[in-house]
Amino acid sequence: MKRKKIRIIHYGLGPIGMETARLAQTKSNLKTVGAVDISPDLVGKDLGTILGLGRRLGVVVTDNPQRLFGEVEADVVLHTAGSRIQKIFDQLVEIIEAGINIISSSEELLFPLKENARLAARLHNLAVENKVTVLGTGVNPGFVMDALPVFLTAVCQDVRTVTVRRVVDATTRRYPLQKKIGAGMDPRDFHEQIARHELGHVGLRESLYLVAGRLGMELDDVMETIEPVLADKPVKSSYFSLTPGEVAGIKHIVKGNRQGERVITLELYMYLGAEDPHDAVCICGTPNINLRIEGGVAGDQATAAVLVNSIAAVMAAPPGLTTVTEITPPHYFR
Repeated sequence: MKRKKIRIIHYGLGPIGMETARLAQTKSNLKTVGAVDISPDLVGKDLGTILGLGRRLGVVVTDNPQRLFGEVEADVVLHTAGSRIQKIFDQLVEIIEAGINIISSSEELLFPLKENARLAARLHNLAVENKVTVLGTGVNPGFVMDALPVFLTAVCQDVRTVTVRRVVDATTRRYPLQKKIGAGMDPRDFHEQIARHELGHVGLRESLYLVAGRLGMELDDVMETIEPVLADKPVKSSYFSLTPGEVAGIKHIVKGNRQGERVITLELYMYLGAEDPHDAVCICGTPNINLRIEGGVAGDQATAAVLVNSIAAVMAAPPGLTTVTEITPPHYFR
């Protein structure tokens, strides 16, 4: 019997959305039935042309998702249109009410914190009512600093502390990310924008609480610091040319204490010209686990892969807002 293809819609065609859409075209069990974006440069064009595939897909990009949902039948929306739950809430509601599962790259959706609890509860209840599943995932958050260390504890009889360090040479990353970490800024402007939550990495606290929650570590104190990493020599990327003293990126650290003891530490160093990029997980327990990924997990390519590779798990998951540690672990598929 011929296997029925999973019908997908791509919602958001920025750099990650485009990478995800390209990857989806290589999968034998996926069929793209729609594409959504607000850019006038994309609306009305065939998705195959936009992706540079050398062929038309017969899928025209629209800026009217509600009309699209009424015209096509879809199983999953791959949503790559924002980080903050408050800003994408209406988009998610519209998709859920159309009866379509969601896999989103929204960092805050990974594990909604107290400030997003009310909106998350509404999304969960609405998803249950419409019998669809909503998942927030990615590489960081979504894998390296949360799902991966939790998975590694499966062989531990006891876990006392978890430490994750991610060092990223941001010169290899897309322009929006380099801009988001403050590349080229004056340190004073950096601190002002960090204070207004207009800059920096989103999702590290979400990762902390996800790990703590899954390991039964109730945190009574959380400390967070975000500092600029300054260039100590000229640094160039495809988008920035830094002189010494300018901001090259961020050093973002969150620490969680339980009963006065440090139990979880997550350290993110993401800046232009970072040396020795890598991802490292250290679990102090029985037994101790130490994992190091040389070069680190390539963020943009891997984010697209996680979104696509999570489709089967989300299709099989119970309705509601779920997390990466509650679904069947995603894996590569052809």
